Amino acid sequence: MSATNRNRKIRIIIADDHAVVREGTRTLLEREKDMELVGEAEDGEKAVHLIEITKPDVAILDINMPGLNGIEVTRCVKPLSPQTAILILTAYDNDEYIFALLEAGAAGYLLKDAPSHELVAAVRSVHSGKPVLHTSVTRKVIQRALTKLDKTPGDEVDAELSNREREVLHLAAKGLANKEIADTLHISVRTVHRHLNMIFNKLGVGSRTEAIFQSVKRGWLSFKDIT
Repeated sequence: MSATNRNRKIRIIIADDHAVVREGTRTLLEREKDMELVGEAEDGEKAVHLIEITKPDVAILDINMPGLNGIEVTRCVKPLSPQTAILILTAYDNDEYIFALLEAGAAGYLLKDAPSHELVAAVRSVHSGKPVLHTSVTRKVIQRALTKLDKTPGDEVDAELSNREREVLHLAAKGLANKEIADTLHISVRTVHRHLNMIFNKLGVGSRTEAIFQSVKRGWLSFKDIT
């Protein structure tokens, strides 16, 4: 990574229909020297347009918004700006929202009652490729996954991972960044990228969070692997 990329600020957009939430989030993020707010939207359609034209590093979305909701926005923008990490910041933690968003490609799911420092940390985490799930959400993911282990025999064959890919996946699930995975396994960062891309392709996903979610469903990862 070049010095320019290391020094570049994390470019963020906020989409929430409550002005007071946008203002509070903006104030919080503007205190951080490595973050830059590049736009705000008060509804889903504007959020999609904003993400398409600004290509932010991170998009912080609420679920319930006029027009398109957070799930629909996530589905729309993943093809338009695949490098944008979607971080959901919401008051809702019901199963329907959680799994629809994770399967749509959201990189993180944080509740609005989380302390401010957790939101800041979550932005940095999803930007670096680490999945972020609120503790209560993690429990729901595990519980849901454990009820879906009655997969068809062909599922695992079609997506069989190599031993090295499984090692990379387990370390990614622990929250290690690509450089940390490379150092742990004594391989290059480029090789880690290649393994992650192979994992994503085999599982038919586009992010670490989706890969971990699918791997728990298949029984390849357990609760202790991601906590």
